[in-house]
Parts: sequence; structure tokens; C-alpha cells
Amino acid sequence: MSNQLADQLALTLRDHQSAGSWCVAFSGGLDSTVLLHLLVGFCRKHGGPELRAIHIHHGLQEAAEAWPEHCRTVCGLLDVPLQVIRVQVPEVASIEQAARDARYVEFARQLKAGETLMLAQHQDDQSETLLLRLLRGSGVAGLQGMPWSRPLGAGQLLRPLLGISRAQLEAYAHKHGLSWIEDPSNSSDTYDRNLLRNRIMPGLRQRWPALNTVLARTAAHMRQAQGLLEELAAIDLRQAATQALPDWLPLEALSLDVIDQLSIARQTNLLRYWLRDKTAMPNTAHWAGWQALLQAGANAQPLWQLQDGALVRHGRRLYWLPLAWQKTPPDPGLHQVRDGEYLLPDNGLLQIAGLNTAPLRIGYRQGGEQMELPGRGRRDLKRLLQERQIPAFLRGRLPLLFAGEQLVAVAGLPELRPAEYMKLKLGWTFSS
Repeated sequence: MSNQLADQLALTLRDHQSAGSWCVAFSGGLDSTVLLHLLVGFCRKHGGPELRAIHIHHGLQEAAEAWPEHCRTVCGLLDVPLQVIRVQVPEVASIEQAARDARYVEFARQLKAGETLMLAQHQDDQSETLLLRLLRGSGVAGLQGMPWSRPLGAGQLLRPLLGISRAQLEAYAHKHGLSWIEDPSNSSDTYDRNLLRNRIMPGLRQRWPALNTVLARTAAHMRQAQGLLEELAAIDLRQAATQALPDWLPLEALSLDVIDQLSIARQTNLLRYWLRDKTAMPNTAHWAGWQALLQAGANAQPLWQLQDGALVRHGRRLYWLPLAWQKTPPDPGLHQVRDGEYLLPDNGLLQIAGLNTAPLRIGYRQGGEQMELPGRGRRDLKRLLQERQIPAFLRGRLPLLFAGEQLVAVAGLPELRPAEYMKLKLGWTFSS
């Protein structure tokens, strides 16, 4: 068994030996103790990368105060550098999830560029994860289970034991005389995972001994299905992606004319794919906001608020609006501007050239602004922006140039100038 585990691990690590270094998430429990011992043996035999360990100390129970010292002892015996990091876990409804989130935030912060973080989750953990997600109503993406690897911070996360059962790890630990921490909270059924592990999984395995293998096969099917869904979403995204208006607006936009031709399922699939790197996905109930956005009247300015931004409709375009774009920029405080560059608080960089008159000032819309245009007389700025189909969410961010109370230029719209300011150049650059 010992050689078998080492051989399995060696196959998994074959593609990760080029990492600058390896870091083990070391709790001191059975799983991470076996992983650390296996990695030390691998490095001694194959000359792997530099190896170190991190212990995250949550301090959520009295017994945990002794764990850092145990981890130091184990790492000392194996000659592995250990870093102990204390984290604060907020008091929320799900302490288990909050502790997990705190760990991953710290792991991402501590990983060096090109470093691989090794987590000791195994085959039984994967089975529990799939069943928990099924009970919580997860879709195809959730039922893929935990990935073997993924990017994390400046490095990579790897779960090299996902194909190995807990029974195999325990047999290895006993054979090598390893000592580990038994977390007293693991015997409590307060947490969903403990209840599943302690009460439900034993009965399922008694009836279906190949449970882990079957669930691993299900996860593989779901990964394949998710891959197909993503291929379809990528095709739909290429069809729906369109230029923002005005064309200098650095926001991503989709064509509602294309989206309207898709089924509701394909619309949802497309949006999940498009938004996956932009915001956390909403729960099933919150997706009603998408239909409300689609069904709003032609003259409405509907907005679907998500965690890290919003989807907003303007005309026949759908825009992704990051949170920063939903805030009104503060008064720039620029009352005496000439030719030059000006950094606008929370609103990019303004470049002014060709200004040969007295110093002017920069401001934003307050309402009621008018401009004198050659051949058209005085016109309301609101109407001028509507004529040019400037989205409502952009109008309050447009830098305006004033001579006293007279509006003489609008950033991004060079055609809006009184006759005496036609040679003025007003450039505005910003990121989304």
C-alpha cells in the first residue's frame, strides 16, 4: 500500500515538478499529515521543488490552541519549514464556510509566483462534496465536484489525493507510525458535512461499496457536460458580443437582438459564462431579475443588480456595469484648468489641448445645462445626449468644460462645441 500510494502520487505530480516551489496546507490532521510525509519522500527520491508548509489557525475551539505546536513538531521531524498564520473568522450563520473562505483568502495571499499549493482532500471528501451540492440544488457546474487543480493567487492549487480513499491514507499513516490531530468537532453532527460523513455515508457505502467510484464517474460526466455547455456559450458569446456605444466606451456589451433569439436556458448559460470572471453567480431565485430586465418597457432603464456589478440595458444593448460605474464621481475640484492632463477622482484622466482662452473649470452634470451650437442656437445638454444615444449611466460621468457658467465642451463628443471652441481638444481615458 505504501509503495502504491507513492506511485500514484508520483504520477499526479509529474506535470507539476516544474513549479518554483510546493506549499502544503498543513492542518495536522490525518490527510495533510500523510500528504506531507508522501511529498517529503517524493522530494528525497526524485529531487522535487523546494517544499514548505502553512498552518492556518482559526482559533475557533479551545483544543485548537495546541495544534500549531504539534504542526511545528511534525515539520521539524521532516525538516520542512512551517509558517503558522492566525486568521479571524467573522461570526456569521455558516462558521464552516466563513472559516473556509478565510483559509483560501490567506492561501492566495501567501502563495509565491509559480508556487503550487497542495491540499489533502481525498476521494471520500469528493464524494461528500458531490452529495452536499446535490442536496443544495447545485447545477452541472457544482456537480463537477472539487477540481484537481486551478489557479490561486500568484500560483496554482493542486489536490493530488483526490483519487485516493481515506482508508488508504489511514493504512499508510499506521504503517509509517505517523501521529496526527483528531479534531473533536469532527464527531459533532452540527455541521452538514459531519452529519453526512458520520451518519449517512457509512450506510450508503454498506449498500453500495463502490460509492466513491460511482460518484467520481458522475463528476467526470458532469465535467464533460459542463465543457459542452461552455463550448455552446462561447459560440453564443461570439455571436452576441457587440461594440459599446459610444465606440470609445470601455464596457463590454451584448446584442439583445441576438440574445432574444436564444432559449431561456441558452440565455442563462451565456450569461453565466460571460459573468463568471466578473461576479459571483446569483442563486436560482435571483435570476428572476434577468427576466424583469428583458421584459421592461422600451423606454425604461432597467438594471439587474449582482454582487460585483450590474447588468443594465440601453437600447438594444446589454452592458456589464462594474460597481465603480454605479457610483457618482466626486466633484473634481478643478476650477482653474488650462492645457494639460488632469486626474479625475474615480473617473479617469482628462487631457486638454488647444485652450487659448482664460482658465476654465471642469465639472459634471447637475441638470439644466445648455450649450450654444453653431446653426442650432441654445440646446439642452440632456436632449443633445439623448440624440447621440448616450447611455443614462454614462451621462453623469461625462467631464464637462465650463467658461464661467457657459458649457463649452463635453468629453468624448467633439461635435458639441460653441464656434469659438472648435479647435479645443478634450480627451478622456479611463478603465472599466
